[in-house]
Amino acid sequence: MALLKFLPVLPLFALLFVLSNNGVEASHKIYLRYQSLSVDKVKQIHRTGYHFQPPKNWINDPNGPLYYKGLYHLFYQYNPKGAVWGNIVWAHSVSKDLINWESLEPAIYPSKWFDNYGCWSGSATILPNGEPVIFYTGIVDGNNRQIQNYAVPANSSDPYLREWVKPDDNPIVYPDPSVNASAFRDPTTAWRVGGHWRILIGSKKRDRGIAYLYRSLDFKKWFKAKHPLHSVQGTGMWECPDFFPVSLSGEEGLDTSVGGSNVRHVLKVSLDLTRYEYYTIGTYDEKKDRYYPDEALVDGWAGLRYDYGNFYASKTFFDPSKNRRILWGWANESDSVQQDMNKGWAGIQLIPRRVWLDPSGKQLLQWPVAELEKLRSHNVQLRNQKLYQGYHVEVKGITAAQADVDVTFSFPSLDKAEPFDPKWAKLDALDVCAQKGSKAQGGLGPFGLLTLASEKLEEFTPVFFRVFKAADKHKVLLCSDARSSSLGEGLYKPPFAGFVDVDLTDKKLTLRSLIDHSVVESFGAGGRTVITSRVYPIIAVFEKAHLFVFNNGSETVTVESLDAWSMKMPVMNVPVKS
Repeated sequence: MALLKFLPVLPLFALLFVLSNNGVEASHKIYLRYQSLSVDKVKQIHRTGYHFQPPKNWINDPNGPLYYKGLYHLFYQYNPKGAVWGNIVWAHSVSKDLINWESLEPAIYPSKWFDNYGCWSGSATILPNGEPVIFYTGIVDGNNRQIQNYAVPANSSDPYLREWVKPDDNPIVYPDPSVNASAFRDPTTAWRVGGHWRILIGSKKRDRGIAYLYRSLDFKKWFKAKHPLHSVQGTGMWECPDFFPVSLSGEEGLDTSVGGSNVRHVLKVSLDLTRYEYYTIGTYDEKKDRYYPDEALVDGWAGLRYDYGNFYASKTFFDPSKNRRILWGWANESDSVQQDMNKGWAGIQLIPRRVWLDPSGKQLLQWPVAELEKLRSHNVQLRNQKLYQGYHVEVKGITAAQADVDVTFSFPSLDKAEPFDPKWAKLDALDVCAQKGSKAQGGLGPFGLLTLASEKLEEFTPVFFRVFKAADKHKVLLCSDARSSSLGEGLYKPPFAGFVDVDLTDKKLTLRSLIDHSVVESFGAGGRTVITSRVYPIIAVFEKAHLFVFNNGSETVTVESLDAWSMKMPVMNVPVKS
């Protein structure tokens, strides 16, 4: 559950940027006076066309996604009374394809003594008998004391799961005296080893992030293990933990309880201090109930991320209908609270992504679910388009404000790659991107896309690669730079970036960007590095948005192939007919 947010601990550039822009932050704060200020009018400018959004008001964390009796269910944190955080309930929508959605009444809302002050984030588990159970965090008093509760369907034969019941034997987990009761939330999907079920609950002790482990035989009486599954000094509060297995062979997903020699495990946590997430891949010792990250991975806020941009409070689930693991993530707004209230909405859920282990075993790979391609309509192509230094070529014939773009760049040589400054090894990739933006001439790069661009380039959001030559190998940087995205005021416009672990033997790099009015989701090198930016152009909107390919490096780059599609609007949160 994303709670009260103060100034986040950010890389150098982002910290300076926030301080120099009137304290506008990518994260949210609590504004009591605005929480129940009803929305009278919803502005369409910057609303997404094919990303998940309710008709109005505030949303945040995706909760307990699941597949049940032929329907995908998405629960999410929602304020039914306003466009800022507050009055949180578990909103509920269903879909047959993860793209077209129908809305239902909220599944969970404050109604009992054990959640009267709030129903916060949690997860869903499908029991062996096929019935779902929701675990969630309840707030019991004005001191923000947090406990864990469960809810079950009133009618499990209803595939829509329209009504949920909170049994009277709640709560199921209390914080004992050794636990910080105001930092004890977001229970995970349960998994079973032998006869015992397990769940994790995120917490902290001073500045140590903790994933507390609880066990149960009957799924109702839960007992705290003697030690956490894992904890890391200096990482602060662990929100929205997620723990799941991935296969060492192939791309298929696994049920959360699967173990064995052909499996690795992933632990993801959302860091309240930094407003980023990180994950590790490692070994789960079932006998000791301990998780050991691979020694080669950074186990801290500088570690691997699903997404190096605006992406938080993510949750995965296993989809048994297609044997895949699907990742949901939330993107907050990057404008001001007043702007959110003026437009009548805030927050989107990003396109669900399939996630699996890279064959190297070093990281996860991600890709938008295949169902998204149903929305592709008019297609335009570029083939073997040379991009000399300083060139930008428009991709015409599509709706550039609402598009799906898939491009392969090739280059004849790596010889012109710029030297990688050893000092950069101590910096976040974001800071390197801030120094080496899209306009600064390079050797091999910068090259990529200019998305949501105005015709004369007063506004544009570049998504691009730069290739550097380090002492022992080439390093590839992927950037999504919002600094030039808008002439509007009061906006948080950071450059986001991540390094791409990719083999350049074939001298090619691929990029896919999902462009949707105020969001650009970009997948570099087949999903090895992913970056999401939220942007708010004031010129490059609707039909005045343009798309370009560009190169500002001295090495000529070829657009070997580019396919761009205008994207249709799906059915989005139309009420289910009773």
